Amino acid sequence: MTTTELEIIKALAEEGNMRKASERLFLSQPALSQRLQTIEKDWGSLLFIRSQKGLEPTPAGELVITYAKETIQRKEDTAEMIASLADKVHGTLKIACASIIGQTWLPQVLKEFVRRYPDAKISLMTGWSSEIMKALYEGEAHVGIVRGQVDWKSSKTYLFRDRLYLVDQEITSIDELKHTKRPFIQFKSDSNYYMEIQRWWHRHFSQYPGRQITVDQIETCKQLALNGIGYAILPNITLAGDEKVNKIPLLNSEEEFELTRDTWLIGYDSTFALKQVSAFTEVVNIYAEKLRKESE
Repeated sequence: MTTTELEIIKALAEEGNMRKASERLFLSQPALSQRLQTIEKDWGSLLFIRSQKGLEPTPAGELVITYAKETIQRKEDTAEMIASLADKVHGTLKIACASIIGQTWLPQVLKEFVRRYPDAKISLMTGWSSEIMKALYEGEAHVGIVRGQVDWKSSKTYLFRDRLYLVDQEITSIDELKHTKRPFIQFKSDSNYYMEIQRWWHRHFSQYPGRQITVDQIETCKQLALNGIGYAILPNITLAGDEKVNKIPLLNSEEEFELTRDTWLIGYDSTFALKQVSAFTEVVNIYAEKLRKESE
């Protein structure tokens, strides 16, 4: 199979839809359908069945899909190893990143990385810490950017720390939470972050807030708080500083230290030897140091 044919099988399997696959491959649907027929003729077997759900791979199709994905991956791995021998930074940089970092801090880092190394490609996935570590374990990412306490045995570099704030238009002190009837707006997050907030709350209050709103994204949570719907607990990295709300740092009542959230760069030692990964690490550390100085 040619590289184009491998990409066609991979796109059809991942999209499960002829229209979406054709858009992804920049082919018309008739052209894609004809190419698929040629591939199936070469293999001597039907690879996909059309159904109401979309494209369903046949048993033979599943074998060819596996072959296509493995061949493409081997080609990419080989290209990366060859590129690492050259002077220029080539290859694909695969990043798995905490969603909040991907939405706020990482774009400026990637902008600088692209400016410095225009020949490098970037593959970025965002998610929770557990998803990021899974991507590293399975070789789907070169490096991960995670938040909070993460048990990682290989390379782990501290990037920066940001404070957690209670954000609200009306509440001006933590003590007011004991009596307020305003709803507590929360966003779905990884278990570490959730438990951290839970522990802080129970150290300060005897019962959990009666009114709560739960949303799926931190940006939605922030916008609801900024629009006065209720109060939220947000990391400082999500706040530009010019919001018209009260920002109250979360403190530990016993030791009076600010509650914070650490960000780390993790990966396997061998991976950091790749030129594109080494170059990215350099840029990340520059911007992390800049942020640390701004926070002092």
